[in-house]
Amino acid sequence: MKVSTGFKGIAVMTDDKSIMSSTEEDLENIGILHIDPALESYKDHFKYRLKRYVDQKKLIEEHEGGLDEFAQGYLKFGFNREEGGIVYREWAPAAQEAQIIGDFNGWNGSNHQMEKNQFGVWSIKIPDAGGNPAIPHNSRVKFRFKHSDGVWVDRIPAWIKYATVDPTRFAAPYDGVYWDPPLPERYQFKYPRPPKPKAPRIYEAHVGMSSSEPCINSYREFADDILPRIRANNYNTIQLMAVMEHSYYASFGYHVTNFFAVSSRSGTPEDLKYLIDKAHSLGLQVLMDVVHSHASNNVTDGLNGFDVGQSSQDSYFHTGDRGYHKLWDSRLFNYANWEVLRFLLSNLRWWLEEFKFDGFRFDGVTSMLYHHHGINVSFSGDYNEYFSEATDVDAVVYLMLANCLIHSILPDATVIAEDVSGMPGLGRTVSEGGVGFDYRLAMAIPDKWIDYLKNKKDDEWSMKEISWSLTNRRYTEKCISYAESHDQAIVGDKTIAFFLMDEEMYSGMSCLTDASPTIERGIALHKMIHFITMALGGEGYLNFMGNEFGHPEWIDFPREGNGWSYEKCRRQWNLVDTDHLRYKFMNAFDRAMNLLDDKFSFLASTKQIVSSTNDEDKVIVFERGDLVFVFNFHPENTYEGYKVGCDSPGKYRVALDSDAWEFGGHGRVRIPNLSGVELSSGGTVGHDVDHFTSPEGIPGVPETNFNNRPNSLKVLSPPRTCVVYYRVEESQEGNSNNNLVGAEETFATADVAKVPDELSASIESEHIDLDGAAADAVVEKIPDALVPKENEDSNLDRMEKTLAAAASDVAEILEETTSVESEVVRDKLEDADT
Repeated sequence: MKVSTGFKGIAVMTDDKSIMSSTEEDLENIGILHIDPALESYKDHFKYRLKRYVDQKKLIEEHEGGLDEFAQGYLKFGFNREEGGIVYREWAPAAQEAQIIGDFNGWNGSNHQMEKNQFGVWSIKIPDAGGNPAIPHNSRVKFRFKHSDGVWVDRIPAWIKYATVDPTRFAAPYDGVYWDPPLPERYQFKYPRPPKPKAPRIYEAHVGMSSSEPCINSYREFADDILPRIRANNYNTIQLMAVMEHSYYASFGYHVTNFFAVSSRSGTPEDLKYLIDKAHSLGLQVLMDVVHSHASNNVTDGLNGFDVGQSSQDSYFHTGDRGYHKLWDSRLFNYANWEVLRFLLSNLRWWLEEFKFDGFRFDGVTSMLYHHHGINVSFSGDYNEYFSEATDVDAVVYLMLANCLIHSILPDATVIAEDVSGMPGLGRTVSEGGVGFDYRLAMAIPDKWIDYLKNKKDDEWSMKEISWSLTNRRYTEKCISYAESHDQAIVGDKTIAFFLMDEEMYSGMSCLTDASPTIERGIALHKMIHFITMALGGEGYLNFMGNEFGHPEWIDFPREGNGWSYEKCRRQWNLVDTDHLRYKFMNAFDRAMNLLDDKFSFLASTKQIVSSTNDEDKVIVFERGDLVFVFNFHPENTYEGYKVGCDSPGKYRVALDSDAWEFGGHGRVRIPNLSGVELSSGGTVGHDVDHFTSPEGIPGVPETNFNNRPNSLKVLSPPRTCVVYYRVEESQEGNSNNNLVGAEETFATADVAKVPDELSASIESEHIDLDGAAADAVVEKIPDALVPKENEDSNLDRMEKTLAAAASDVAEILEETTSVESEVVRDKLEDADT
């Protein structure tokens, strides 16, 4: 049956056919040049690409009714229900004849010949039979066409929404599946999208390898078993990998064969909708790892099968070398082609609207931005590297259109670019002349950590270089920082935990035995590396599934080289769930890191000041938002009374301490040593101890300040420990909820409030006869000078002297008691909130 296409098409639109829709005055006033005046030298480049974008958008409006309408190609192409039947359309200008075949017609297309219009679009309407669709739901279909050589070939329809493979046949080709479930079988979303977070804390996940068992996990099992783990660790966003169908599992989802189809290994489209809806119910946004930088080289089941030697104008891909990525063995899109733009833009809208994704992480953006694809190119930051004849303006314009479309459909969408080049303007809005991404992945950071772990001894670590690597990003362009992602764990490399502890992870992770120096170092540095990356490296944070608890070993998908084994293609959740294993400590700290941002929103703060990078002490001090961070990377040195600069005067307390018992630490910051007094316990106070600031120099004159900060405080900094301090507001007096280590909601593994009971039990076990009255008598000997009178001069110097004298008196008292008596006195002092 002949079908009217109902739309117009243009094969290729280049600049010489465009109509200028903006005035020269508009193109002269490019916002990004005001943000970064150094870009002024490249004004002609920005004018050219902005003109190309505006003209392309205008053409789409003239011929397709606008970008939104243009990006609904899935309502016209592929299989769609129209009155009285199913209409199938396919763009294949190189085909001489075409048929639709499948289970419904016994794979004989002689009675289902298709017709071609002037734009190379083939179409057919298949009437319903007896009131039922002629093609049953969940039945196999293919597009059969004859090309110029007279050869007939069978291909999976380009716009297919589901594809499956016969699991009983080794290396069997995929089949397209007509997916149109009856209403009762269609998943109905129950929950709205959650609000966009101030800063994304992203959990990067691969559904297939998320099971503890050596098998491929399902969408529903992931939703029920893994999503609660992600939510419990205080992440607010999930990034799902390998969603688009890919016939080769070991490609990690990056060699896409069917762009509109859900990967069938883990379930059906309805199952994926269940997962996303479940995530939304938990307050988690869901991003999709979208691959528009290239396509699988597969012919029988991929988009490449439509390329039969025709010109680039009639193909999804460039011809010759320009259409082939030699490192990835994949095909490269022709972004100037009208139907390619329709296909890719519609693909984005499909995932946003049909599945309710909340945004995307665009893979391989560097390859798109440049004709050389970044191959054998080292980017130094020279602007000539970004704006030259090497720039693929067609691809840049496509990305501008894509970001414009995404934010038009979903203003709160989060869109991230995987770009290693650092192209200026990538993270600025299209209206300013930027490419329009919300964030760029800070890809240099994990490379720096791997370099340090592989090639440098601990005493060779440079605090200045670490700080520079973490802060080296463009002002006003946001980044997602990460210490490691899936890339760092692929076969041939290791996770950070495995780099640090290696084979000792097989035998030394039990809490029932003392930790070896390797395990002590590994856990401590694992916490510090991930936390400083989060706190200093960007405006968002990403962690790959399992790395939060120090997953050992590496990732190796089933392949011929490993006997098709799934052993290294899973996540061993049992490691973190086993209470007597030390993995729980790294997991608890990861949870606390995220909670810290939940409470203080430091990732979203534009205030980031590094006040000290001391290579001799191996200490980095910085402020992010209203918090003060102190990282001591020294393997041995403890610094008592270590002076750190800060902005606001007042009283500070510990918000997070990596050395806390809950995180597998030694509790050295919890029990600091007072005034050098030697106590068997190590000190007398906990995380609620007050750290008062002292003014430094002349206010407003940085050169007279301490490390250019107007105030300072003194802290205890043990080796390989990071501690965060928050300023106590008057309204927070008596409220220690900001102390994350002591917050009951933070951990299931430990409860700080139980520590005094454990101490009492210890005293009782030693049968020491020191009752409450005796302890009270000792406490009463403490001079009144310990607590300043209400009407006493509050001068800081006077108070410091008073407290020093009081501490001396306390020391004398404690010397007169036994060590266990000292413990009880300490408890009494804490009870009195002295």
